[in-house]
Amino acid sequence: MNTIQKIGLGMFIIGFLAWIATLTMGQFTLTDQILKDNLKPDHYEQLRPSLAPMLNYTYATPIGFNRDLANTIEQVNKGFKNQNQMGKAINDSYAFVLTKAASHGYIREANVLLFWLSIGLAIVGALIYILAGLGKLPGIKNDHVYHQSATSRGWVGIIVGAFLILFYIIIYFFPQYIVNWTLLVDPLSRALSGNPASQWFLYGTLYTLAILVMGVRMLIKYRHSPYQQVRTVSVMFFQLAFAFIIAEILVSLSLPYYDFKNMWPLDYDFFFEWHLDSLISSGRLGVFMLVWGIALFMIGVPLLTYFYGKRWYCSWVCGCGGLAETLGDPYRQLSDKSLKAWQVERYMVHGVLVFVVVMTALVLYTYFTGQGNIGPISTYSVRSAYGFWIGALFSGIVGVGFYPFMGNRVWCRYGCPLAAYLGIVQRFKSKFRITTNGGQCISCGNCSTYCEMGIDVRWYAQRGQDVVRSSCVGCGICSAVCPRGVLNLENADPDSRVMIAPEVLVGNDMPQIKKQVSTSVPSDQKVSGNEKEG
Repeated sequence: MNTIQKIGLGMFIIGFLAWIATLTMGQFTLTDQILKDNLKPDHYEQLRPSLAPMLNYTYATPIGFNRDLANTIEQVNKGFKNQNQMGKAINDSYAFVLTKAASHGYIREANVLLFWLSIGLAIVGALIYILAGLGKLPGIKNDHVYHQSATSRGWVGIIVGAFLILFYIIIYFFPQYIVNWTLLVDPLSRALSGNPASQWFLYGTLYTLAILVMGVRMLIKYRHSPYQQVRTVSVMFFQLAFAFIIAEILVSLSLPYYDFKNMWPLDYDFFFEWHLDSLISSGRLGVFMLVWGIALFMIGVPLLTYFYGKRWYCSWVCGCGGLAETLGDPYRQLSDKSLKAWQVERYMVHGVLVFVVVMTALVLYTYFTGQGNIGPISTYSVRSAYGFWIGALFSGIVGVGFYPFMGNRVWCRYGCPLAAYLGIVQRFKSKFRITTNGGQCISCGNCSTYCEMGIDVRWYAQRGQDVVRSSCVGCGICSAVCPRGVLNLENADPDSRVMIAPEVLVGNDMPQIKKQVSTSVPSDQKVSGNEKEG
């Protein structure tokens, strides 16, 4: 690590610690006007007497504020239960909106300055550290990647993973404790959508910044590969433009929040009644959004995957893939390459696909019939279970939080239902494959080591067999790190894929062997590199 990198790292750490420190700033005072502005009228009448002791009392932290708020609502609901009036119970979550509305002090008054002294400083420091990499040769160096604690499940990796897991738990389940962070991005939210920042806007902002900053790292690291350059720019563009800016501008125009690149079954709530009603009630554009979303997974997926494989989405467009390829790149070597992991992967990812199909069918049944039960099965319970176990725990907490432990494609490999759907098309009817020139392979193992999907690419290269796997996202890193040019990402006739390894590998004559193998050469026939076609 050179001096410039040390300076950049120091700036990043200072900015990050300053960001953490902002959670301790500000005070929280609940007023009657805040209650009127943020509670439903009937809930205001129910809660106002019980919340009287909290009014105009200043709390130093959101912890004490939310403790008293939660206890008060719990006592009110307990009273309804004792009176057999559970229909009046307050099930709405007011913790975040009330905590944010009650906040005041320096964190609210100087949020722009504090943003740049924390998040802004961390971004500048990270970019300085990354840009210093221009002094190194491009590509993966194998420079003690398994000996560094940050990239080999060491203490640094454990700290990073623990922070990511804790962040996702808080953002999903306890956002009231990070209202100060949402205040930092309030000006940006108001500029884009005209609304104050929610925890989801905070999440989207950090998500997008991570892809952009670490995308710069990818562009520098793999600057020798035009494919990696274009692919990285693509995921940066789609995340910034479609998932962030355009979606927020739609909200400012009183239209539904909509990410035009996202689709069912990854976007599992696409067919929820609130979403369908929102689209249908938004006029022609809303109907277009509905038709676009349906056409994307019914027509776009099979058509584009046939021509380009699942890489067109997983490695070029998808936000989950974008984060994995940028922020998760330092951890790609941690993916499990064992046969057992592959067996678990197949059952898990396709199990989630079945789960989301069944859940969506139940949701649509309720939408069209108005019935919330099919026999003893509650459709609302099924959708809630999917949202909790898959939508929150698996895709977020495990999917990103486990980067430093299981590699950068944990969610894509084991849990993404859209990846499963794309993979089925790719495996059985697609022009995409990774071709191998086995005669040139020196078995260095770079390709397998850095395969984020846990594919033992070397096994295929040694045999001269094409890599045709449903899990392959076509990131192309295996080809980028190969020192001999053995691997190439290609599109051709699906029937020309070499699914059975030839018996003899003879270096640069591999194309001739592949042609003969694809025309069913008998297993006992040896193919010589000097044989001519015809």
